[in-house]
Amino acid sequence: MRAEVGDRLHVQGRVVGQSEVTAEVLEVHGEDGGPPYLVRYDNGHEALVFPGSDGWIDHPGKGS
Repeated sequence: MRAEVGDRLHVQGRVVGQSEVTAEVLEVHGEDGGPPYLVRYDNGHEALVFPGSDGWIDHPGKGS
């Protein structure tokens, strides 16, 4: 997983009926765009995260 500042992190809900969670990548702390990432969730909460296999990165404006 690789991200840049401004990308969107998506994390799939873990139980039936739980919505996908999205967040904006504010800082990238790993090498070559890898985690951990400082993100701001859509509700305003900020956290340092190591996304698991249920997460993916969207690169807005970059065709993906």
